[in-house]
Amino acid sequence: MTLILASSSPRRLALLRQVAIEPDAVYAHGVDETLREGELPRARASRLAREKAEAARARRIGENSDSAGGVWILGGDTVVACGRRVLDIPADEAAAAEHLLMLSGRRHRVYGGLCVLSLRGGEWRSASRLVETSVRFRRLTRREVSDYVATGEWRGVAGGYAVQGFAGSFVVWLGGSYSNVVGLGLSETLGLLRGSGWHPDSV
Repeated sequence: MTLILASSSPRRLALLRQVAIEPDAVYAHGVDETLREGELPRARASRLAREKAEAARARRIGENSDSAGGVWILGGDTVVACGRRVLDIPADEAAAAEHLLMLSGRRHRVYGGLCVLSLRGGEWRSASRLVETSVRFRRLTRREVSDYVATGEWRGVAGGYAVQGFAGSFVVWLGGSYSNVVGLGLSETLGLLRGSGWHPDSV
C-alpha cells in the first residue's frame, strides 16, 4: 500500500508520525491558495484539500509509478475563520498582530478539510470530510500580542498562531479536535483512510 501526503506542511507530517504513520512520499501541492471572492471558510477548506489531492494524483499519474497494492493520496487544508472572515497565513508582523487582536477575547473556528483519493483495481475513488473545531482566546494585551509576534511562531501558520506553541496559553476553551487546530484532525484522518481501504498492520 502506497500512501502519499499531498502537503508540504511539516506539522501535518509530524502529526501523522505521531500516530506511527510514515507516508511513502510527500508531494508539495503547488495549488493556488488565493481566496476566491465570496468563498466561505468551510467551502475553502474543502476545496483546497481536494485540489491538493488532485494535484498529487496528476503528479503520480505523470510519474507512471506502479503500485500493485493500491495508492492512497491524503490532501489536507486548514482554514481559521473569525465569523465569515478567513484569517490566512500572515504576510508580515503587522498582519500577524492584526489577526491576534481580532481573535482576542473571542471565539473562532478552525476548519480542517480532508480528501483521500484512492486507486484500487484500476479505479480512482474519492472520500472527503470537514473537521470543525471551536477555539476561544482570553483577552490579550497589546504587549502580549507584540511579544508573541516577536517569537516568530506565527510564520507560515493559518490564523497567525501555533496552538502547540506559546499561543496555547491564550486558549481558554476548545471544542472539538485539538490536532485539527495544529494542522490535521488525526481521528478523522484515520477514519477516512480506513474507510477508503487503507489498513496497515501497524496502525
